Amino acid sequence: MDLPVDEWKLYILRKWSLLPASIKVTISTAETLSDIFLCCSSLLQPEDEMFLKRLSRSYLVGKDPKASLFYKEEGNKKFQEKDYMGAALLYSKGVAHSSPTTEDISLCYANRSAALFHLGQYETCLKDIIRAQKHGYPERLQPKLMLRKAECLVTLGRLQEASQTISDLESIFSAKPALTASHFQVLQKNLHHLKVKIQEKETLSETFPADLTKAFKDMDLKEENEQIPNASPSISLCTDPSKGRYLVATKDILPGEVLVKENAFVSVLNPGAIPQLHHGLGSKWNTRVTNGDLYCHRCLKHTLALVPCDQCSYAKYCSQKCRKQAWELYHGAECPHGGLLLTLGVFCHIALRVTLLARFEDVGKVIRKLCGGISSVDTCLPEGENMHYSFNYDLEENEENGRIVETLIPGCDVNGKYENNYNAVLNLLPHTEKHNPEHKFLCALSVAALCRQLEAAGSQTFTPGLQPSVPKAAVTPVLSAEVNIWGVAMLRHMLQLQCNAQAITTIQHTGSKENIVTNSRQVRLATGIFPVVSLLNHSCSPNTSVSFVSTVATIRASQQIGKGQEILHCYGPHKSRMGVAERQQKLRCQYFFECSCPTCQSEEPRTTAERRWEAFCCNGCGAVMQGDDVLSCGNTSCTESVSRDHLVSRLRDLQQQVGMAQELLRNGKLEQAIQLLLGCRYAAESFLSAEHSVVGEIEDDLAQAYAASGDWQKSALHLQRSLQVVEVRYGPASVEMGHELFKLAQISFNGFAVPEALNTIQKAEAVLSVHCGPWSDEIQELQKMKSCLLDLPHIPKGPSVPGDLDAQERSPWKPS
Repeated sequence: MDLPVDEWKLYILRKWSLLPASIKVTISTAETLSDIFLCCSSLLQPEDEMFLKRLSRSYLVGKDPKASLFYKEEGNKKFQEKDYMGAALLYSKGVAHSSPTTEDISLCYANRSAALFHLGQYETCLKDIIRAQKHGYPERLQPKLMLRKAECLVTLGRLQEASQTISDLESIFSAKPALTASHFQVLQKNLHHLKVKIQEKETLSETFPADLTKAFKDMDLKEENEQIPNASPSISLCTDPSKGRYLVATKDILPGEVLVKENAFVSVLNPGAIPQLHHGLGSKWNTRVTNGDLYCHRCLKHTLALVPCDQCSYAKYCSQKCRKQAWELYHGAECPHGGLLLTLGVFCHIALRVTLLARFEDVGKVIRKLCGGISSVDTCLPEGENMHYSFNYDLEENEENGRIVETLIPGCDVNGKYENNYNAVLNLLPHTEKHNPEHKFLCALSVAALCRQLEAAGSQTFTPGLQPSVPKAAVTPVLSAEVNIWGVAMLRHMLQLQCNAQAITTIQHTGSKENIVTNSRQVRLATGIFPVVSLLNHSCSPNTSVSFVSTVATIRASQQIGKGQEILHCYGPHKSRMGVAERQQKLRCQYFFECSCPTCQSEEPRTTAERRWEAFCCNGCGAVMQGDDVLSCGNTSCTESVSRDHLVSRLRDLQQQVGMAQELLRNGKLEQAIQLLLGCRYAAESFLSAEHSVVGEIEDDLAQAYAASGDWQKSALHLQRSLQVVEVRYGPASVEMGHELFKLAQISFNGFAVPEALNTIQKAEAVLSVHCGPWSDEIQELQKMKSCLLDLPHIPKGPSVPGDLDAQERSPWKPS
């Protein structure tokens, strides 16, 4: 949802179609963003704003006690079904909709603590218990909450605190028994049990180190680049009229070496599929889980125990610290406009957040820079100001002597240093002249509408450290000079994002209701701006790989890079995923350039037959079919031919069958899934090449099904076939190959095929350490498996897994 919702886009396109030709020409030929913004802003009418407000009100972003009660009751149902994960997420929704001054929020926190306790998240459970008590948890219910607290403390080995909690609980019983006789007996029994556990733990001799877990410090960037913070000294920043700014190697670089480790200047969580409300069609509250229910809206940390904003139900954080920082930096201004920002899309939200963060730098300097990009000084300056600025984006003022010095590379300061700051973001190209007029009109009108609402909410929006003033009675038809400045900046940033936005991804786990089998897939978690990462030019066969932890992007060399070679990144279209013609078309449409990387220059347009992961094969002899509308067997001695439409129809039917099998698999109906998948496999052999991507998908699903049923040998056999398909398409050193090897290592480990497991672990480590680094979750898991296998005193006979290892916990389709 990068751009506004479809209803607003269609509305704006209709408005565009009705504009006089002269205004369309003005917007289409305007030379500056200021001219575009001011023209579009003047066209924004009250009826436009009313329509946008109606769309915005379709999102439930405020506090609602009825919604809180609904989610608490739904959470209780999940809890009774022992679906503790589902219960925790629903209680979180209840927390988000509760006012911080009501008893409802304390009940939701307490219920969530119970779910977290059953999930074994004892530290997080304790935090929720404290939150429940802080928000006025009813006194009559305190005993069971304190008992849960004591159980957590005992489990965590915090025995002194546990003893004190039990003592406090006994004091409450003796002073004011508030329980029935039966409940009192149950609690007394539990207290006695806890006391015994404490005594047992206190008498245990400590025969092993208290903490066997190494606290690894991330030493990836041992030194920092003097010219480019967050970058390795192995790279240098250069500029060229034809390719703009780019990075080159200053020495020979080995695969896996970290080149950039950069925290996003700004990021906005991708809200996912948040449905708009449709009044009168049943309940307006839904139980669907989105990214916003799983990840901190500031640091993107995954947690089941989010802490909501006190004012809205949308923004949620991993801790009070993150919530406080977000409020001070940007959410204090954003909070009243949650529905509007969801309506206008992620790009508009990022554009606002960038300008809000700019307030915390040298505001005077920022405004002078912004004025340098506005043609009319009168538009830029507040009334009464007599100063005149004529700064360009590639000029800086030397603060010591006031003289103007030319900066060699845009975005760098007077000392030639490129930093992760607003100056760097401002110098990212918006490609104003390359966007089509309708898109510029949509962006400008959206930003203008947002600015109107910000100005109506309070005049201090863009002034840090001040509380918003009393809202105005009505929105003024003309924006103030200050808001115009920031409006132009926001429009610039919104246009920049088409070429400079970076998708922040994570591995997300989804699975069956019974949690028998869990799939892992890479999903887009958020969108961010990374000024240093944005310096990398594109290649369809890049020499780097990117990975994310929270809001930090890490760029590593994926192959050996020689001194003087350019450091190249892939913007999406990769040679392993699409042919040269498709790549060129996508890059031209989104990034406005013709790719001339070595791969595009040397690669001939390939036929489907040459792309074996898309190829059909002859039913008679198995050779690859060739042709366009009618396909003929590539074997000259075979006369088989068939229409492409027929084969495409068969493929579509097969994919439907595979989808049905996957649904059975998710629901734990393993035998039915296996039988259907084996039928799909037989059907695929008759018309698809052995390396076809659907064949690989079937093999992977079969491996998953056999793993879930405990048949590790068959699972490994099918996974090896899936791995062959991945290797053909992506290459033996690709990150995709690394993930497949990781799965095979886990299957071999579970099946206790020791030599095969150790061999596969070594291969997986070699590939994944290059792309993901030595401290990634997968590498750590591989090392644990290797250590376990090497430490075994003997190799038992038979297929059983060692007693101290939980095979289900090491399933490659289940989170580690």
